[in-house]
Amino acid sequence: MKFRYSEWREGQHKSGLTFDDLMGLFSQLLLHTSGNVSEALEWMTDLDNEYRFFDEKDGVGFDEFLDWLKDEGYLDEFNDILALTHKGSRRIRQDALKEIFTALKKRRFGEHESPYSGQGIERLSETKPFQFGDQPSNIDFSATIKNAIQREGLDNFNLCEDDFEVYESEHMTSCATVLLLDISHSMILYGEDRITPAKKVALALAEMILTQFPKDSLDVVVFGDRAFEVNLEDIPTIAVGPFHTNTADALELAQRILKRKRNVNKQIFMVTDGKPSAVFRAGKLFKNPYGLDRVIVNQTLNQARTCRKNNILITTFMVARDPWLVDFVKQLTEVNKGRAYYSSLNRLGEYIFADYIRNRKQRFK
Repeated sequence: MKFRYSEWREGQHKSGLTFDDLMGLFSQLLLHTSGNVSEALEWMTDLDNEYRFFDEKDGVGFDEFLDWLKDEGYLDEFNDILALTHKGSRRIRQDALKEIFTALKKRRFGEHESPYSGQGIERLSETKPFQFGDQPSNIDFSATIKNAIQREGLDNFNLCEDDFEVYESEHMTSCATVLLLDISHSMILYGEDRITPAKKVALALAEMILTQFPKDSLDVVVFGDRAFEVNLEDIPTIAVGPFHTNTADALELAQRILKRKRNVNKQIFMVTDGKPSAVFRAGKLFKNPYGLDRVIVNQTLNQARTCRKNNILITTFMVARDPWLVDFVKQLTEVNKGRAYYSSLNRLGEYIFADYIRNRKQRFK
């Protein structure tokens, strides 16, 4: 173990937390409190009583921090009720992305471009001689005219096929992703909080796609007794309920969402800690939390087969090692020809981000 020593400076024992440092902590607490601003601030005061990170005299005090949140536009106040703004939601996504990539700083993740050049989406600055099949919209007219003049001179100007040059274009794939988050009761059972890391990954993934891959799409679906969409702005407010795990309904909804997308690649990321324990039959919820019920399993696997037929890859991230879950995910992965990982909560982001980058480099077949 190595230690680094430096000169002692009076007062350096103080926390010295900046507004950004405190905002990072506030973002974490908002995820734990499902977006409840007042409760998150109460937690901050409780933590301050123990760790003394607010410094009214020489640093940032609580009131000063609260005023900063309002002045920066992260919080709004209506009738003495504090609420997170759109800018505040984006700041939480940015903090989540920063945290995950800080943890991954020793790993290098490349961009998602294909190594091939030719007909594609993104125009490059380099040019090449025109070949049959190149898009007319990519013709470099300046270089083309220059070639004709150099060949025959300005007085005898005429164009021939060999004069034409076109811009190189980079072949890139676009990707539509649906992220499925399990909100069944087991996600907070046995004293382990599994939903907060899942929300953090969803926020970070959303921010990465919005800023780095704007032609991609991300939709978030939560599923318990039933599945429903969640707006990106509402991810911090996702909460676990006394629900069973209706995986089939989640996969069906994900397919309906992806059917509307025109992206080249379509994929489903599913974060879950339990086997499927519910399905809809004749419009009613059929539940069986004990073992692997064949009715439930078969209906869920049928959805996975349909995904495969529609070239939708399912990648499952298990945040528990329940034997029933492992057995089911093995069957689902074989049916869909997808992938599955067991991920500890502190490495969930690493697995999802690595798989997202990899999936964007290929066409699913």
